[in-house]
Amino acid sequence: MAGFPQFDQDFYQSGFNTDEQGHEPDNCQTPSHPYENIDTSTANPGVYASPGQAYTEQAYTGQIFQPTHTSSSSYTGTDSSDAEPPLLEELGINFDHICQKTLTVLNPFKPVDGSIMNETDLTGPVVFCLALGATLLLAGKVHFSYVYGISVIGCFAMHALLNLMSMSEVSCGCVASVLGYCLLPMVTLSSCAVFFSLKGIIGTILALIIIGWCSLSASKIFISTLAMDGQQLLIAYPCALLYGVFALLTVF
Repeated sequence: MAGFPQFDQDFYQSGFNTDEQGHEPDNCQTPSHPYENIDTSTANPGVYASPGQAYTEQAYTGQIFQPTHTSSSSYTGTDSSDAEPPLLEELGINFDHICQKTLTVLNPFKPVDGSIMNETDLTGPVVFCLALGATLLLAGKVHFSYVYGISVIGCFAMHALLNLMSMSEVSCGCVASVLGYCLLPMVTLSSCAVFFSLKGIIGTILALIIIGWCSLSASKIFISTLAMDGQQLLIAYPCALLYGVFALLTVF
């Protein structure tokens, strides 16, 4: 074992002296501070205060991962639903026009506003058809299907007839609206049938008056809306036939 150091020195030909182990070389100097040689010229001033000071972490300001507030996304304090139109207006239900059309039907001698009557308003006609069926039901007659069936057939027939007679084209919804509003006097006749029987001379006379009332109102509205002067009798005749069917359902 005495020759082991010599063998170790002969084996490693690197010039390394085992006697100098544990001693640091003279040319290796440990810096006084681990961050002394760091170039802070390009560093964040919030991260490194100065070359001679210790590393300090940047303080959290509370703005990280938060969206920037712009004027367009700021809350104005008003609800968007306030600017929306009312529900009845979106559905096309105008109570002022309904009242005007009803008063025009009740008074056949009143001047007709063609701009109001030239609208597809089916709210009043549906209500009057339901009222006619309800009053007939109170009189012991279940004729809901007949009322709606005759109404649909009459609307299509009058629509075809008016398009043949007038120079301007009329929509089927406008025809249904006028015929439905003019059904209001017939509701009065069916209401009378609830209290007394119409199978007699008084009932026949009353039914003829109601038929003339309905046909006169409808024909006047049609000639005012479609500018068909001098053709009121030609339009009143098919209207009288249509309302005569409803009178037959009411009387018998």
